[in-house]
Amino acid sequence: MAKCKVTVIGKRYDRDLAQRYLSDPDAGPCPDFEVGQEFLFDIATYGSMNRGNFCTEAWDAISKYIWTCMRGGSPMEEGWYRDERVTVACCNDGIRPVIFRIERVDDETPEKDTD
Repeated sequence: MAKCKVTVIGKRYDRDLAQRYLSDPDAGPCPDFEVGQEFLFDIATYGSMNRGNFCTEAWDAISKYIWTCMRGGSPMEEGWYRDERVTVACCNDGIRPVIFRIERVDDETPEKDTD
């Protein structure tokens, strides 16, 4: 089974929407993730993420891509991205979304010597 690497590649904050809708309009960008942060998922870590080990809004948005990658599939429709192993997705927070690069990491099996 393949693994899946998730990298935080961006964080946004819409100040106008925050002023309009948040109870704390000065909350700023999401405090749960930092740009450059990486996660490597396999079957064991995947199962533990929905138990409070990852932001639930982010997990709801990206877990289907992670599962597809771990099963050896392409996270996005063929031809949409330059690399069929990669997609970019964000969490469901419309005011302060976190943007993730999601990549299938194929198992590297060493070639056997035939000598």
